[in-house]
Formats: sequence, C-alpha cells, structure tokens
Amino acid sequence: MTPFDHAISWLQADMETPASYGLFHIVACILTLLAAAFLVWRFRDADDKTARRILFGAWVVLVALEVYKQLVFSMDVTDGIADWSYKWYAFPFQFCSSPLYVLPFAVFPRSERIRNAVMAFLATFSLFGGLAVMAYPGDVFISMIGINIQTMVHHGSQIVLGVFAVALYRKRLSWRFFLGGLVPFCVLSAVAMGLNLAVPAMLNAHGITDFTFNMFFISHRFPCTLPVLSGIYPVVPYPVFLLLYLVGFAAVAAIIFAAEKGIVALTQRRRADR
Repeated sequence: MTPFDHAISWLQADMETPASYGLFHIVACILTLLAAAFLVWRFRDADDKTARRILFGAWVVLVALEVYKQLVFSMDVTDGIADWSYKWYAFPFQFCSSPLYVLPFAVFPRSERIRNAVMAFLATFSLFGGLAVMAYPGDVFISMIGINIQTMVHHGSQIVLGVFAVALYRKRLSWRFFLGGLVPFCVLSAVAMGLNLAVPAMLNAHGITDFTFNMFFISHRFPCTLPVLSGIYPVVPYPVFLLLYLVGFAAVAAIIFAAEKGIVALTQRRRADR
C-alpha cells in the first residue's frame, strides 16, 4: 500500500458497534446539548459578523468530516492490498448532509431574504432531522470509530445550529419566517429526486447494477428505511408516498416551529415578570 493508503487504513480504526442509548450515544447527546446551551448562552445576541463566523466554522468542520467519510468508505484492505471502490450509498446528499449545502448561503450572501430562508430551514427542518436521528439512531452506528464520531457530529450539529438559529432570530419568529424555510427544503428535495433518477440511470448505462442510491430515502427504485415511512412505502403508490413524505416532513417542521415560538414567548414573559 502507498503511504496515503496506510493513512486511510489507520483512519479506519475499529471499535465495538455502539448501542442505541449506550455510553457512546449518551455522551454524544450530552455534548450536543452542552454545545447548544453554550451557543445560546454566549452568542444569542451575536452581531451579524460573529454569527457568520460561527456558521462558517461549523461548515468547515462538517466538510472536513464528510471528506473523511468519503475516503474511508471508499477503501477496503484485503491481505494488505488496498482496493478503492466508491460506495454509492454513502453519496453525500442525505438529509443529514443538508447543512453542507445550505450553510454557505447563510454565511456569504448579503441578501437578507436568502439568509433568513436558510436560518428558518436550520431552525425547523434540519433541527427535526437531527432530533430524529439522535433520539432513534437506528443503523447509523457501525464498527468504525471515526464514522461514529462523524455521524454524531453531523446529526448533533443539526440540533446545535437549529437551536442557535432560533435563539438568534427569537425576536422575529413568525410564520412568514417559517415559510421561508420551505424553499431550501423544496429545493433540496427536488435535487435529491433528480439525483435518484440520474445517477442510477448513469450507472446502469455503464453496466453497474450492484449498488444502492437512495438520496433522502425517496427513490422509487429502493425501499425507504426511515421509521414510519418504511411501513408506508410498500403499501401505497409511489406518488402517494412522496406526497406523504413531503407534506409530513413540512407538518412536523411546522409543529417544531410552533413549539419554538411558544418556548420563546414563555421565556420572554418570565423575564418581563422579573
């Protein structure tokens, strides 16, 4: 193996696969809550420049971890020989990867409308995605140390950044703000659907048939494995499943936003009564 292969092999260090609500999972949850609490306490009144720096720093960390994930998933070692083969199921466009694509639009544009839409998405849709996985990890844990850290950071960051967005925008939370978050969600879902059509067709055209490619778990080619939706997928026509997915996701995000508005209003009322 080359020195680079050896380096990637070293990054594939093993551990016993963590159990849901085992020590590894619980520690990850605690660290996530502490990080969210710290950002709210220290930076809830951050100016625009500071907020952009925080979001940019988070984006850099997520990108670095995603690059790591793609590398270690793409190399297998057999009898001391490195075999590089891309794992299409690990293509970086699942919902937990969405901060990779939306954060730059919260950091760089001067347009307030674009930034508000991204922050609304982080505060609702993305936050829900992070909460769902952290509460029910399912099969996200494997026997590789680095990947387990990566997945907890990625999903935990959805919670941390979502809570930070709520704290930062707490004085201007409105349903109009929430509706802005629908735009990134719809765009990302449309891209996922496009990829689910284009990539398998491209692979099949090149004679590649042994793969799984199911971005956002909404492909018509592969079963959905998400809780609840996995039971709906096989019993309804695909268009119905897709509609239920999109409407259901938006409905849960709306419920989360309503809860956020209630918590913020209650907090502000208690402060006013002091």
